[in-house]
Amino acid sequence: MKVLVTGATGFLGTAIVAALRARGDTVVALSRDADRARKLLGDRVECVSADLETAGPWREAVSGCDAVIHLAGEPIAGKKWDTRRKQSIRDSRVEGTRGLVEAIAAAAVKPRVLVSASGADYYPYVDGPNGFDDDEVTETDAPSDNFLGRLCRDWEAEAIVAEGLGVRVVRMRTGLVLGKGGAVSKMTAPFRFFVGGKIGNGRQFVSWIHLDDVVGAYLAATSDARYTGAINLVAASSRSSELAKALGAATHRPAWLPVPGFALRAAVGELADYLLHGRNVVPAALTKLAFPFKFPQLPAAVSASV
Repeated sequence: MKVLVTGATGFLGTAIVAALRARGDTVVALSRDADRARKLLGDRVECVSADLETAGPWREAVSGCDAVIHLAGEPIAGKKWDTRRKQSIRDSRVEGTRGLVEAIAAAAVKPRVLVSASGADYYPYVDGPNGFDDDEVTETDAPSDNFLGRLCRDWEAEAIVAEGLGVRVVRMRTGLVLGKGGAVSKMTAPFRFFVGGKIGNGRQFVSWIHLDDVVGAYLAATSDARYTGAINLVAASSRSSELAKALGAATHRPAWLPVPGFALRAAVGELADYLLHGRNVVPAALTKLAFPFKFPQLPAAVSASV
């Protein structure tokens, strides 16, 4: 297959590109910095300079590709959200996806499938009367009306437009991705200094999946026509306290010092509300598809990530 990948130099993108190459696929990577992409991905990957929010010669690269994997978007974590930051996060996903679908529409030979990233934050977090609600959340549940919920809803809506072009569209509602590097490297840092622990009261759910399973699902979605529509790209959802315990065990450190909500809000602002609350997202579609998870259990997934 010939596969076009946006966001190819990110945490997910580099792993997916490597797996595509190992499968024998031809890969075209769209990047804001094509030179950097070539250095990172190697000479066997065709790298094209592209700003998805702006029409340009990059659109010609879409024609003739069998599949498109769309991962591009400004990082959500790392900086506090002010109005400008939120707009950048939104534009990179919503406007970027719109630009990509316009390129698909203009392609002389259209791809058969668009596999587009989304997030498990599509769903609202729910606080039940006895704490955090443990009702299972599947792909049929409605979106949240908070910032990330609206973002994921509008992001997916732009991808769905490609269905009208005869393209199979898969929307990957991804949870916390565990793997070497990425979020885990930041999460384990406090544990290595013996100050790690649960976030808040530890009862909120964290939807998670290992990087190897993310890669496996994306590759399967490019070639298996059964993959269509929304897919919860999670292995399971676990309590925050369980994640902290697994991180402590993997780093051989105690998980004794909780991060209070007020401290988290001071550090990351509005993003804290999403870390202090959660929802029990389950992989209903992947289970129906009999997807072969390499890491279905949290302790093993965390241990393989540190």
